[in-house]
Amino acid sequence: MLTPSQIEILTRSNLFDSESDERVEEVLQQPCSSLNDAELLEFLQIANALYRAGEPVITDPVYDNVYLAELKRRQPDHPYLHAVEREAAFAGKTVTLPAKMLSTEKAYSKESIEKWLERVEKAAGECSIDYHTLVIKATPKLDGFAAYDDGVRFYTRGDGRKGTDISRVFSRGLTVADNGQRGQGAGEIVINKDYFAQHLAEHFENARNFQASIIKEKELEQHALDAIEKKAAVFFPFIQLPAWLGTATELLADFEAIEKQVLTRVNYDVDGVIFEATEDRLKQHMGATRHHHRWQIALKNNTETAEVKVLRVTAQTSRSGRINPVAELEPTYLSGATISRATAHHYGMVRELGIGPGTIIELTRSGLVIPKIERVITPMEAQIPRFCPSCSSEPVWDNDYLFCLNTSHCPAQIEHSIEHFFKTLANIDGFGSKTIAKLHQAGIDSVLQVYQLDMAKLQAIGFGDKTSQNLLDQLQRSKTEAIEDWRFLGAFGIHRMGLGNCERLLMHYPLSDIFTLSVEDLIDIEGFADKTAANVAFSLNKIKEDFNAIYQLRFNLNLTPLVTEISKMTGINPVFGKTIVFTGAMKRGTRQDMKKQAKLLGAKMANTVSGKTDYLIVGEKVGATKIAAAREKGVTVLTEEEYMGLLEN
Repeated sequence: MLTPSQIEILTRSNLFDSESDERVEEVLQQPCSSLNDAELLEFLQIANALYRAGEPVITDPVYDNVYLAELKRRQPDHPYLHAVEREAAFAGKTVTLPAKMLSTEKAYSKESIEKWLERVEKAAGECSIDYHTLVIKATPKLDGFAAYDDGVRFYTRGDGRKGTDISRVFSRGLTVADNGQRGQGAGEIVINKDYFAQHLAEHFENARNFQASIIKEKELEQHALDAIEKKAAVFFPFIQLPAWLGTATELLADFEAIEKQVLTRVNYDVDGVIFEATEDRLKQHMGATRHHHRWQIALKNNTETAEVKVLRVTAQTSRSGRINPVAELEPTYLSGATISRATAHHYGMVRELGIGPGTIIELTRSGLVIPKIERVITPMEAQIPRFCPSCSSEPVWDNDYLFCLNTSHCPAQIEHSIEHFFKTLANIDGFGSKTIAKLHQAGIDSVLQVYQLDMAKLQAIGFGDKTSQNLLDQLQRSKTEAIEDWRFLGAFGIHRMGLGNCERLLMHYPLSDIFTLSVEDLIDIEGFADKTAANVAFSLNKIKEDFNAIYQLRFNLNLTPLVTEISKMTGINPVFGKTIVFTGAMKRGTRQDMKKQAKLLGAKMANTVSGKTDYLIVGEKVGATKIAAAREKGVTVLTEEEYMGLLEN
């Protein structure tokens, strides 16, 4: 999937290994929520490096709204979220920048800008500055390649503190926009949109791809030199950008018109509007995080639409047997990427709206990896599969969904189930979709059979000596490396049993007892409604034989403490039944370690503070604003030392 140039970029950035190509492909074929934390972080680093080097694997809105948002949801204090997104590595000397080049805080709605203005107003009051006369500036947010010009040397942004010396770009003839002077500080390398469309679109997939090309050490091709000579490609200092100036009141009174006006002030690619407070004393007071200046925010564009023709509807069978429709489209350029596929959700929608060859749809890209069909403009005959695309058995309807019931012999269901098992364990590498497909083609159709493989069998299937040994080592690792019992149970893909429900179940019954439970037993557990309980009881019965066979392989399982055992600590345990949020860097272990300990004491974990939170436990490097916000909600805030003292007492 990765192109040679993408592999070169990742190699230069120390992000490429022999399996990177397969991992990227796997990530793009599954929901972001199914990635474990390590996979998510790795993909963010890869996607960022490729995007900034002009060879994107996903668009900027997808990066922000899907993958980065998922990391923020799981770990709001993760260091990656608070560091400047590093520019791609280019040949040249790495040097300290004359001034920090931070990222910009992102917003996607007027409401978010209003909240930012409230923070500005509060800071203005603390500085005795009249907020009502304070000037707010709005400028286009250029979608180029960030750089810094001190008048002598020219630098990439790098990590915001150190960048690469690329002074060679000015030696090639690059000039400052509008015949401006050098030495104006931070800005972006950009290309005129009309010129790109007329002269460069046939050579480069997108403008960013071209912008990155003129920075590279190798000699430029003639069409790139022509763009520089004709001043279509320039360095645009931020200080030169055309700006709207006015008060916050004036901004909010005519917000949409001002936004539209600013977006069209330059003939370069832009992806939003930057708002900033202009008073120097206020800027100094508001300061910055490691990631962005607090006195500045970017309102980014988040949705684009286009009318597109459907070529065909392709059926795909999932792990559960559900057959999902994907609309194959006439290739359409939308939100910085060429789109050729869109999710059609389910075949009930295909049937009802008339989606098939020739259908004209309105396509919306709003931070989705696979864009969605907003509406059907011209319906045609719906394209519904008569057979399962994987095993050719006849599917059945269940409300809006088509299902393949050939569970034990459908290749797609078998392969997805094996892949789901190893992905959920999250302590084993090497068993991606390509490896599993190869095993299945050789007759391996269950997780148990995978664990029964030996060197001779793997070599007979076609794996080399080194790969075979690596796979066997990983299988052994998955058994010996400790994992939670609820994660082990979740790996079997029980219907209606996500990891949360698996943990909840094992807080009430040990793993050895779950196959004796009745529907009534399950209904008594908080969170298990009648329908869920019935589905779980049915599914448990289906997996019982496979589960027992695999369980006998003796995995190293950390057992979930039972509620009945934890309840004995009531009265002497101050955190039993309390909802706790951990934030910041802890001294006595990772936050994950602290959470595990708290769970053993019967506490409930949360990732964000709300009115239902009992304790916020703060480690190092936690902002005063976050602590104050928690206290305003009536949450008890404890340092790590105070929390440990509470437990000890």
